[in-house]
Amino acid sequence: MNMEARVGVVVEGGQRALNSAHGAVVDAGARKFLQQQQQQQHEHSSKQGLNPQIGTVQQLLAGGIAGAFSKTCTAPLARLTILFQVQGMQSDVSALSKASIWREASRIINEEGFKAFWKGNLVTIAHRLPYTAVNFYAYERYKSFLQSTLCMENQRGKAGADLGVHFVGGGLAGMTAASATYPLDLVRTRLAAQRNTIYYRGIWHAFHTICREEGFFGLYKGLGATLLFLISLSLIAAAMQCVMQGVGPSIAISFSVYESLRSYWQLQRPDDSTILVSLACGSLSGIASSTATFPIDLVRRRMQLEGAAGRARVYKTGLAGTFRHIIHSEGLRGLYRGILPEYYKVVPGVGIVFMTYETLKMLLSSIPTGY
Repeated sequence: MNMEARVGVVVEGGQRALNSAHGAVVDAGARKFLQQQQQQQHEHSSKQGLNPQIGTVQQLLAGGIAGAFSKTCTAPLARLTILFQVQGMQSDVSALSKASIWREASRIINEEGFKAFWKGNLVTIAHRLPYTAVNFYAYERYKSFLQSTLCMENQRGKAGADLGVHFVGGGLAGMTAASATYPLDLVRTRLAAQRNTIYYRGIWHAFHTICREEGFFGLYKGLGATLLFLISLSLIAAAMQCVMQGVGPSIAISFSVYESLRSYWQLQRPDDSTILVSLACGSLSGIASSTATFPIDLVRRRMQLEGAAGRARVYKTGLAGTFRHIIHSEGLRGLYRGILPEYYKVVPGVGIVFMTYETLKMLLSSIPTGY
């Protein structure tokens, strides 16, 4: 998911497909960036009597490829993040103070080879298609259920009613998709966290080994932290949606970094490029989202590695106990171990997603569709 694992509140139309095609922190900024660009393109094309929309299948395809390509390009930084996140599980505490991005990157190149930066990336790519499909389908089902159960058909179009459906339906869809595809996310973490000693030789070997040594439910270690991570992202996305629809400004303003920055920037420098403004604000929005949710992401990564490769368990008291253990042994800084490479991948991640998605959308728009 990010966070791979990785999600937000799904919104209507093409943006709904786009949201479900991306995950976690970088995607939070990218979604806002692309949403703004789509809205402006739609307004521009509408004035010329054109229809810029592409079909649902093309949107899913473009969004999925853009997300996969972006994750492949930023995979070295993603692996560095994971390696730093799980360092606190090592017994050698003195090694923690000596850790740095350049030292760890040099170690990977010298000891594992340059290709090792992409360990676990194939699982990340394989994770995107089923996650996107389940998320998209589940959202449609939850939305219909909520509208019929809560008798909201007559209230459709109202800001409060629409926001409630987006928030609850999107959150449930994200949790459903994450639960259904969670084993792939766990395997990705274990492959990426391997250093010199190779215990898992590949995706299928990892699945087989985990089931044999830890049981079937070993594939779901850390799921509770993952769902909490998704709820946190959904709350942030819902708050941003509140600002866009004028609902709950006191709560929304504190979270809506993108909207606030974009409005301020355009007020101060109205002649700046719209793409530049959106890219910058989308990147800062992703950084804000990362800062808010990173401790939960770190905890879920460590829980995913509990008992891996036959090692003894480190955290035995559940989610809350894991938080306490990390704070007690590493301090509050321990909850943000690996945050710098996570920050570094936000800007290129947003830019790559945008450029790839827009290019694919132009290519796919010429393909006839009945969807």
